[in-house]
Amino acid sequence: MNTTDMRRIIETLQEGLPLSTTPYRDAAMRLGISEQELLERLAQMQESGVIRRIALVPNHYRLGYRHNAMTVWQIKEQAVDEVGETFAGQPWVSHCYRRPTVEALWPYNLFAMVHGRSREETEDKIRQLMELAGDRALDHRAIYSRKILKKTGLRLVASGDGTC
Repeated sequence: MNTTDMRRIIETLQEGLPLSTTPYRDAAMRLGISEQELLERLAQMQESGVIRRIALVPNHYRLGYRHNAMTVWQIKEQAVDEVGETFAGQPWVSHCYRRPTVEALWPYNLFAMVHGRSREETEDKIRQLMELAGDRALDHRAIYSRKILKKTGLRLVASGDGTC
């Protein structure tokens, strides 16, 4: 697949898939290709690293989850992956990832975004994460959201001549 074809797909999908029961078919129609061809091209783009993933980006505020906290955890090094998988398996954790630490400045090596409909519910969920981590957690903090920011990935800007 050439770069022009990849660019057309990215430009078509970068604002999101159509909200329909057949989003890939609808997007493929806009591109003038079959649904199967679109799915195959997306798979090729993922395999080659052109795109990392196709994912849902929910607006938690619209869903009623107005109390959100990024929890940061100092987890014993040998347990980070296991604790991370456990945290990520909780239905109210939307993001969970490992991060490097900065000696004497930032000891937190695991981040988990927790969502709740109230501050109390969010704090209860954080307590549940503490229980799940047990003695593998050395420390943690919760950083609460104060406002929602627009979440988007990379956006290509059409220049008219097919370049950015």
